[in-house]
Amino acid sequence: MRRMFARIAPRYGLLNRLMTFGQDVRWRREVIRRSRLAPGARLLDLGSGTGDLALEASHQMPLARIVAADFTPEMMSIGRARPGGKAFPWIVADALHLPFASQAFDAVVSGFLLRNVADPDQAILEQHRVLCTGGQMTCLDTTPPRPGPFRFLMEFHLRRIIPLLGRLVAEDAEAYNYLPESTEGFLSAEILAKRMSAAGFREVGFALRMLGSVAIHWGSRATGDRGA
Repeated sequence: MRRMFARIAPRYGLLNRLMTFGQDVRWRREVIRRSRLAPGARLLDLGSGTGDLALEASHQMPLARIVAADFTPEMMSIGRARPGGKAFPWIVADALHLPFASQAFDAVVSGFLLRNVADPDQAILEQHRVLCTGGQMTCLDTTPPRPGPFRFLMEFHLRRIIPLLGRLVAEDAEAYNYLPESTEGFLSAEILAKRMSAAGFREVGFALRMLGSVAIHWGSRATGDRGA
C-alpha cells in the first residue's frame, strides 16, 4: 500500500480533482467546517497525504495547531513543499498505532483514509483515544454504490472512468483499479456510522455526496468519557 501511494504521489492531487470533477475541494472544506475548530484548537489530519485537509484547516482557522500525519513519506514531501506546507509539522504515523498521547487533540480529520487501512475499527478506536473530551472526529471517504437510479452511473464511473484516468494521467493502472475495488468492498455509510458509535463516539451522523458515492461522517467523544 505504501509503495502504491508513493508511486502516485506526484499526480495524486490532480487525479482527485479529475475523478471528482473538482468536488473534493468542497468536501474538504465541509470536513473542516464540521470539525468546529476554535482558535488554538489542536487538529490532527490523519492520512494527510499531500496535505489538502491540513492546508484547508490552516486557511479556515489560522490559529489552529495542526499536525499532518501519514505513512507515505513521498506524499508528505509533496505536501510540505506546497504553499503553506511548512507551517505545521508532518509526522510519519501508522493510523492503527498512533504515536500520540491520549486526548492530545481537539479534532481529528481524515480524507480517504479508512477505506485503505487493514482494520478500520482499530483506526476509529485510535482516533477516539487521541481526542480530548468533546473532541470531534470527521472523515471523508468513498462508500459503495447504493441501490437506485444512479447506481449504474456510479459503477460505470468507478469501473471505467477512474481506471482510464489512472492509466492516462498517473500512468498507473494498478493503483486506479484498486480504488474502485476497495470502494465496492468498503463499509456502507450506515455501517461505518454504527462502527463509530460502537467505538464510543456520540452524536454520530453522515452526509452523502456525489450521488451517494462519497460520505462525510462525524462524531464526538462524549463529555465525561474516561476511556483510553
